Amino acid sequence: MKIQMLLISLFSPLKARYWWLGILLWMAMLAPAQASVILRVAIERDVNQVKVGSSTAAAVKDGSGRTLGQLPAMSAYYAQTVPGGGVALDKWRSGLFWIEPTGKGFVYIGDKWYRGRTLVVPTGKGVTAVNWVDLEEYLYSVIGGEMDARWPQEALKAQAIAARTYAIYKREQQRNDPVFDLGDSPDRWQIYKGVISESPTTYDAVDKTAGQVLTYKNRIILSVFHACSGGHTENVEDVWGGDEGRNYLRAVPDFDQNIPECSWQRAFSATEISQRFPELGKVKEMKVQTASPFGSVKALQIIGDKSSKVLRGEDVRTALKLRSTRFTVTKTPDGNFAMQGKGYGHAVGMSQWGAYNLALQRANYLQILAYYFRGVSLSPIQAK
Repeated sequence: MKIQMLLISLFSPLKARYWWLGILLWMAMLAPAQASVILRVAIERDVNQVKVGSSTAAAVKDGSGRTLGQLPAMSAYYAQTVPGGGVALDKWRSGLFWIEPTGKGFVYIGDKWYRGRTLVVPTGKGVTAVNWVDLEEYLYSVIGGEMDARWPQEALKAQAIAARTYAIYKREQQRNDPVFDLGDSPDRWQIYKGVISESPTTYDAVDKTAGQVLTYKNRIILSVFHACSGGHTENVEDVWGGDEGRNYLRAVPDFDQNIPECSWQRAFSATEISQRFPELGKVKEMKVQTASPFGSVKALQIIGDKSSKVLRGEDVRTALKLRSTRFTVTKTPDGNFAMQGKGYGHAVGMSQWGAYNLALQRANYLQILAYYFRGVSLSPIQAK
């Protein structure tokens, strides 16, 4: 693919300062005709430059919706900030850019193809490229990213509703953010790879559950999910602290005991732990202080010859890059540490491998969701 590099020129600091007004204006222009739910998914955030393009000829527009020109099909261009503020894209300079494909074209951002259109804006440390995409079309990709598209259709449909609910929940949380609703990184958001993870089975799962979300006491829920729990999911307060009214996130026996990836081992040398926490000095002990009723570590104490540190909740998993917090730790004769673990992920909400096995046992998607999210109702989206 031929790359046409950008020229850099000055842009009015005043215009750059109010780039977000262009987004609000564009949203207002679309509102009367737009009946579907649109998500703003940040694909590249705060980068020096980002590669953008379209599979068909695409209109290039500024923040007011004025067409500046057209990008040819199947060519990529770098968008980047310019001194003084704003964004440069090929020969154009503006406070922000919209890239809108003609026909049924896809947009290109970074190294992947996406449905919808692209917004490029200057942000704190560079430029951010946001994919504006219909919620249902977004889910075509997410389902294939989060689950194997060859899995039983009832599991895929359960995932579709959980993912749709999660996206709407996050969209509501981000309603005051002028740039995006969600990102695409799996550590914080849902896995969104664009059209490469779509398939006929993901289309079917999304289309057959279109517009359906989970609510609890008439409010959209935080419909979190994970790969597998290792035998039993967790109560939300034992993983993330206060339940904040999330009584639907209750621990239940899981159905993933036969899944090889749900059992794991990890060994750490004392030197490796010391390097991760240099303020502790030479690490001598790692002790589980508290655990949940189902064996997940809630507090892990690391003791060094200078000081000690307690990791709590999900910090245990993220700081040590573990598959889960459900593990035991023993000190080996050579002074190192061995962990025996179960589960993959935070263990709250729906277990994806559990959903897989329930579907094999002929549970339908409503039964799967009702099992993992207690007391919830299936409701149509009430878009705002």
